[in-house]
Amino acid sequence: MDIESAIESLGALAQGTRLDAFRLLVKCEPEGLAAGEVARQLDTPQNTMSSHLAALSRAGLIRSERRSRSIIYRADLDRLRALTLFLVKDCCGGKPELCEPLVAELVPCC
Repeated sequence: MDIESAIESLGALAQGTRLDAFRLLVKCEPEGLAAGEVARQLDTPQNTMSSHLAALSRAGLIRSERRSRSIIYRADLDRLRALTLFLVKDCCGGKPELCEPLVAELVPCC
């Protein structure tokens, strides 16, 4: 990931509803959620949620696919992985013991 892509992704996540929507979609992997269900679970009007989902999609953080009359949104976990690695790639100045707490917290999530 380059710096421009990271800025685009972080910018899309720098808004409360979009961050909540992205985190919800990460939880719902691999099935994803219909746009209306995302709006319902976050108690956000559908037209407002549509704008937020479009911003996340433009940033490459989510993908969508049409299933019948619904649009199903899914988190792009490869993009999340790339962004996370970009943020921590040069951490710890070559002292891996400093990163151990970070790695330890991530392992149970996966």
